[in-house]
Amino acid sequence: MPAHKIVSLLPAATEIVCALGLENSLVGRSHECDYPETVRSLPVCSEANFPDGLSSADIDVKVKEILADALSVYTVNREVIKELQPDVVITQAQCEVCAVSLRDVEQALENYLDKPATIISLQPNSLDDVFNDIATVAATLNVTQAGEQLIEDLQERVDIIRHKLKFMENKPTVACIEWLEPMMLSGNWVPELVTIAGGVPILTQAGKHSPYVNWADIQAQDPDVLILMPCGFSIERTMREINILLQLPGFGEMKAVKNNRVYIADGNQYFNRPGPRIVDSVEILGEIIHPKQFIFGYEGEGWIKFAL
Repeated sequence: MPAHKIVSLLPAATEIVCALGLENSLVGRSHECDYPETVRSLPVCSEANFPDGLSSADIDVKVKEILADALSVYTVNREVIKELQPDVVITQAQCEVCAVSLRDVEQALENYLDKPATIISLQPNSLDDVFNDIATVAATLNVTQAGEQLIEDLQERVDIIRHKLKFMENKPTVACIEWLEPMMLSGNWVPELVTIAGGVPILTQAGKHSPYVNWADIQAQDPDVLILMPCGFSIERTMREINILLQLPGFGEMKAVKNNRVYIADGNQYFNRPGPRIVDSVEILGEIIHPKQFIFGYEGEGWIKFAL
């Protein structure tokens, strides 16, 4: 059977394809696909419909305006995709703000390619969903065995953390902040990852979308650990907006601040990507929440401790 020609419009999907050993089958990527580094040389098949460099608040306003007008946050470059003639296009139906949506892809490709293309749409809300998505991609690309092996390896790493914390009674409360202005807490799979890593997530429900929250509600909970992981932001990008947090009323009086337990994690590379590195995200949380139990080596690259 000839190799598939794959266009991935989702960073997590690109990572899944590469982890399955099929990087050479990728012929195109989204504007956000940047891992592994070698995929950066592929033709770019999408673009964002708002400028770079906006603040968190401005991004939120712009995205809401676009969606209110029933427009798309991203544009699919149909001409590029037509030129690439893919057999398989991978996208997502999880979040219209996070990446190119299934609707965008269907509209872009309708009666446009010279041959039918299989569209795989991923929609994970939990860790199991992420593993199931890996299995789906593997099955569609005829590498089922590689998919099973990858999932087994990832599951084993999760089990190591679960096992080590099995009898751990000290479970700190944890607030994972997904957006600074307006403030949102991380939902979907993140509360589950926090639980696996020996923490108690506050004000969120596993498998549910990320909620907007009032700072006063976080204050009232006064979590032991505060982790900033804004969606799509690197550590450096989050640091540029750290004043939003520092200026909040009573921030300095929070338990996490007084105990030096405020952290910034790379939301873009880890927590917001439901692919193989979601397990790296569990390990990062393990290092942050239980530093005496785990040292996986992510500090400085995947997360830093923030001190006032």
